[in-house]
Amino acid sequence: MELLFVFILGAAIGSFLNVVILRTPRDESVSFPASHCMSCNTPLRIWHNIPIFSWLFLRGKCAFCGEKISMQYPLVEVLSGLIFLFSAMKMGINFPSFTLALTFDVLLALSVIDFRYKMVPDSLNLFALTTAMISASSFGEFGYNVTNALLFAGGFTLLRFYLSYAIKKEAMGEADIMIAATMGALLGVKLGLVAIFAGAALALPALLLTQGESEESKQLPFIPFLAMGCWIVWMFDTYVTAYLAGLYG
Repeated sequence: MELLFVFILGAAIGSFLNVVILRTPRDESVSFPASHCMSCNTPLRIWHNIPIFSWLFLRGKCAFCGEKISMQYPLVEVLSGLIFLFSAMKMGINFPSFTLALTFDVLLALSVIDFRYKMVPDSLNLFALTTAMISASSFGEFGYNVTNALLFAGGFTLLRFYLSYAIKKEAMGEADIMIAATMGALLGVKLGLVAIFAGAALALPALLLTQGESEESKQLPFIPFLAMGCWIVWMFDTYVTAYLAGLYG
């Protein structure tokens, strides 16, 4: 029953994430006006905002004008619910588990925004980094998270300067550096580097598929792959750590 509540909480937060995903890139308030149909602007009723179920009951269409509702809405809600569920199953129901799940939720929102709009809002990026650093069960662990975030931010900033100088153009965005810092805070140095490698490996097939296409289509959003790499390594951190120990001693 507790885990069911956790999933419902995550799905509800996912419903709010959809508002954030839609309005933040447009510099609109996430609070006002109330939720409304993007086609006919009719304010939605309470029963139109039930996570997952409303989309199913309405058959993916607006109750007023019949316009199709994007599949993104239930998908984000389900993914958010699963993030909270698996976080609770892995760490228990506690503050670190909640803040970690919230961090991955924000990474989910950033991934969708990066995919749809090719942009990364600083407000969400900073929020993800902050929640990643405070996802600690003790003051010592908080200091450890902050240290790792700073190490990754500094290391990737240095890498950015060297690569940009070598290839004579901007090699890495500031948003990528912030995401790397978040990954460092969540995973630590070793696992953070593995997660970045995993993200790059996941992005490689998509990158190969865009070869020969227009310059605009080649602008592959990298944050979704980094977020997936981070989640996979965090979920299986015990196995990854054991593998690294066996590999390097």
